Amino acid sequence: AAMPGLLLGDEAPNFEAETTQGRIRFHDFLGDSWGILFSHPRDFTPVCTTELGRAAKLAPEFQKRNVKMIALSIDSVQDHLSWCKVGSAGRHRRNLHCCLALKTRGKAHTEQSTGSDLRMLNFRAGTGRSAAKSRAVFVFGPDKKLKLSILYPATTGRNFDEILRVVDSLQLTAYKKVATPVDWKPGDSVMVVPTLADEEAKKLFPKGVFTKDLPSGKKYLRYTPQP
Repeated sequence: AAMPGLLLGDEAPNFEAETTQGRIRFHDFLGDSWGILFSHPRDFTPVCTTELGRAAKLAPEFQKRNVKMIALSIDSVQDHLSWCKVGSAGRHRRNLHCCLALKTRGKAHTEQSTGSDLRMLNFRAGTGRSAAKSRAVFVFGPDKKLKLSILYPATTGRNFDEILRVVDSLQLTAYKKVATPVDWKPGDSVMVVPTLADEEAKKLFPKGVFTKDLPSGKKYLRYTPQP
């Protein structure tokens, strides 16, 4: 049977793991920050190497957003340290302090591995290298709750520009009574949440609220400039 995945709103398990920067406890590692945990099927694979380089290059952008990044794969921490020195990641290794890598298997992780804790490796029941068939993205808020998850097959590299975009949306909508419409980018107009009455919306959004005309005549598509 397939392992169940974390559901939106679930609390992140407070796992402990050895990383390229020493042992961590996940909740302590996050602190008051947002966090992104992304899995790699294995170190030294071509797609994963391109992803690691892109993540390292974008690390300052994630830091600006108060987001800590941590990478998970099934290989040893020593392998992770070697991997961090190769490919495009090597040119940006000064930024890799926020791209920690976890060891999920080994003597200390037989019954309860990091991967099992997170229920994030969406594969048929199994262990070791044969089990890791996917690459997942988990975004956690400062409350340690899961805000977003994306699961890719091992053959498809992630789009880190999209991950930045969804982080911007998650952070905006967490603190303002708005939602982001299709293909939204930072700076675009946002939508007023349906639960907010018109009068309250006018007070909350002094830049104005405008309604998009629909053939039905209904006025529920309310937009406002990004607050």
